[in-house]
Amino acid sequence: MALIPSAPAVIDDEPPVSLWRDAWYRLRRNRLAVFGLSIVALLLFTAIFGPALTPYDFLGQNLDLRNAAPSLAHPFGTDDLGRDVFSRVVYGTRTAFLVAVVVTAIAVVIGVALGAAAGFFGGMLDRTVMWLTDMTMSIPNLLLVVVINASLKTPIAAWMESRYLETLNPFYRETVWIDFLLVFGSMALISWPPYARLVRAQVLSIRARPYITAARALGLSNRIVLLRYVVPNALGPLIVAVSAGLGTAMVLESAFSFLGVGVNPPTPSWGNMISDGLRVWQHYPHLLAAPAAVLGLASVAFSFLGDGLNDALNPRGAK
Repeated sequence: MALIPSAPAVIDDEPPVSLWRDAWYRLRRNRLAVFGLSIVALLLFTAIFGPALTPYDFLGQNLDLRNAAPSLAHPFGTDDLGRDVFSRVVYGTRTAFLVAVVVTAIAVVIGVALGAAAGFFGGMLDRTVMWLTDMTMSIPNLLLVVVINASLKTPIAAWMESRYLETLNPFYRETVWIDFLLVFGSMALISWPPYARLVRAQVLSIRARPYITAARALGLSNRIVLLRYVVPNALGPLIVAVSAGLGTAMVLESAFSFLGVGVNPPTPSWGNMISDGLRVWQHYPHLLAAPAAVLGLASVAFSFLGDGLNDALNPRGAK
């Protein structure tokens, strides 16, 4: 009896289905999200390499060119000390990204740790964490930041001055580190509760799923179950929150610097540049328009990117 040749095996070259690949495909089709991502990438490049590419030192003064209007030599004009506004805005991008990334990273670490533990273990730990989040969110952000800066800046500055007199190390004369330290600490203190609440809600939903029950039945410890199975499955909404949180942190830093409780001159910050420009905007509008426009563009870009990520990672909730 003749053997019937078997049909050749069909080799499927299609890539396997992937949540992240599908999300990237949906994100690329969202024009506003792509626009936001492009602006964020441009700002990030500017923050990393921009200060090395600018034609002028952001602290360089030329009193003969005070308050000069925008020109080819100075695209954003100069300020009341003859400093190039374009160079200061570019360096302010580094300040904004540094504060936003560090503050968001600290807030996410605190929020994920507390939120995941509260949602997974429940009981007294859950009630304590939720009480801390409610108490922190009930305090006005500006009031908390002002209190922290007013109460800690003077003793820290006095300690650094005493260390300088003892060691003569010029590092202790760099008061800009005090500004950054207080900004990082105070902004992280007011930024972690939303992440904790978000992660807790996700963990409460995830911990009741069958694969978590199976992992526990296999005898895996709570730490392994939490780190390997629970937290990774809560990353989707967290990524969306982080993208929006970066933009919010930039706006908050600029607001606090504008009010004098953030990064202070001579370190360029969009906030203190807006504050300086607001006093003379009727005569020299370019001093206000340049940093305000860049801050507004960054805020809109992060907003578009956050909305796009939300639609990409949560297609069922997309409008």
